[in-house]
Amino acid sequence: MKIVTVEKMRAIEKAADASGLTYELMMENAGRAVAEAIQEYWPDLRGMNVLILVGTGNNGGDGLVAGHHLAQVGAEVSAYLTRERTEEDVNYSRLTKRASQITSVERDQNWQALRKMVKDADMILDAVLGTGFQLPLKGVAKDLLGKVKNELQLRDRSPVVVAVDCPSGLDCDTGQITEETLACDLTVTLAAAKPGLLTFPGANAVGRLVVADIGIKADQKEFADVDLELATSDVLKRWLPARPKDAHKGTFGRALIVAGSVNFPGAVVLAGLGAYRVGAGLVTLAVPAPIQAMLVPQLPEATWIVLPHEMGVIAEGAAVVLEEELETTQALLLGPGFGQDPATETFLERFLSMGAGISRGMIGFLHSEERERAPISLPPCVVDADGLKLLKRIPNWPDLLPKPSVLTPHPGEMAVLTDLSKDEIQENRVETAKTWAVRWGHVVVLKGAFTVIAAPDGRVSVLPFATPALARAGTGDVLAGAIVGFQAQGLAAYEAAVLGAYFHGRAGELAAEMMGSAASVLAGDVADGLIEVMAELSR
Repeated sequence: MKIVTVEKMRAIEKAADASGLTYELMMENAGRAVAEAIQEYWPDLRGMNVLILVGTGNNGGDGLVAGHHLAQVGAEVSAYLTRERTEEDVNYSRLTKRASQITSVERDQNWQALRKMVKDADMILDAVLGTGFQLPLKGVAKDLLGKVKNELQLRDRSPVVVAVDCPSGLDCDTGQITEETLACDLTVTLAAAKPGLLTFPGANAVGRLVVADIGIKADQKEFADVDLELATSDVLKRWLPARPKDAHKGTFGRALIVAGSVNFPGAVVLAGLGAYRVGAGLVTLAVPAPIQAMLVPQLPEATWIVLPHEMGVIAEGAAVVLEEELETTQALLLGPGFGQDPATETFLERFLSMGAGISRGMIGFLHSEERERAPISLPPCVVDADGLKLLKRIPNWPDLLPKPSVLTPHPGEMAVLTDLSKDEIQENRVETAKTWAVRWGHVVVLKGAFTVIAAPDGRVSVLPFATPALARAGTGDVLAGAIVGFQAQGLAAYEAAVLGAYFHGRAGELAAEMMGSAASVLAGDVADGLIEVMAELSR
């Protein structure tokens, strides 16, 4: 599913019109699609009082068409217009034959009719402004939305609010929003998602987001050329690795997770669970010796490698131990629970340098100078958490990692890697992730609300999830484990990152639903939620 700017959407619609899909037909398709989306979430509309707020432009026309189709299935439809329309307007004329009441700002000088219509409404359809709006909000639209919002605040029970294409008063490019904008339960956006619907603060007003088909062909050049995607289940389910009946554990690959320290032992188990829950055949956990015994009972399905340590953190000598394991490893995860001790930094630099064909002698030995050696072959790699912060201290680190690796920073870790401020990163998450993915030559998973995944070839996906359930220590370890689990099964870096991040975000939503509150969700609950996500996408 594409994500397009308002200007790009206009160009796409213009090209569609030129190819025979007229604006009139697109409007009919849009209104019908809005009505169908409403029916999907509220199947029995018979007798439901639906108030449509109708603006002057195409968004208002979409609303009139939606009202006609809702009336056809039994809804009691009324409409309030920001400006009078004539019988020559086909969609207006058609609705007049079915609506229980239609009035306008001109006819309702003291807003009395509006107050009663809002008071009686079971559902309000916002079709005032649409995607072309830019701040500031003014005039009749400002007055109308302000009055509606005030009336809603007086009600004991709020009606359902549905936006046509975009909540009115939200800038669909920037996500900026006005105080008069109605908080929606559902936004049915047309043909493609818009950046502002996935950007805060505007995203707070969107509610559930549905992208409706209005007849524009996916292979239309102006549409197909867009490289920004909204990750959706209908596409991602086709990426799931096959599970043949004659498979064995080797069929689904071995994920090697190098993780943990005495201060952060739990990260090991959470990452291992993430890898196993998405289908990896074998998960091997390589950890510093002091924490191995305590972790084994928590994940008995894993195999273990005991690593040399210094005071409970992974030490330089672990590089040699791990070298022997790489030949039978399909995917590698580095970083969860590492800590930032200099000993682990030295290990990471030595280990990655071995893959680049550089041998760094052990500290204290005579041959401590760098020397060329036959490079080892590092498997597809994910770097997470403290591993990312340690990378920053290693010269030329992007060239030491196998390309493309997957990097999974949150905004704070991204700030460390790029020397940008967190505010600069958050102001344009998509462009930031894309720019650095291209520069580094690695896939970037910029975590947070509406996680962004960017590939070095310019592809970018945005996830449709924003849940505080994931604002909890350890959930990132589950994500990293899920990504390496998919890589172990043979998925390429970008596809594994998008699929793993989708599983993670959806699992967070499901965990919050199960717990009844996002505040009670723990990282282990998110790992358990991966089970249901797999079931959803496998149906």
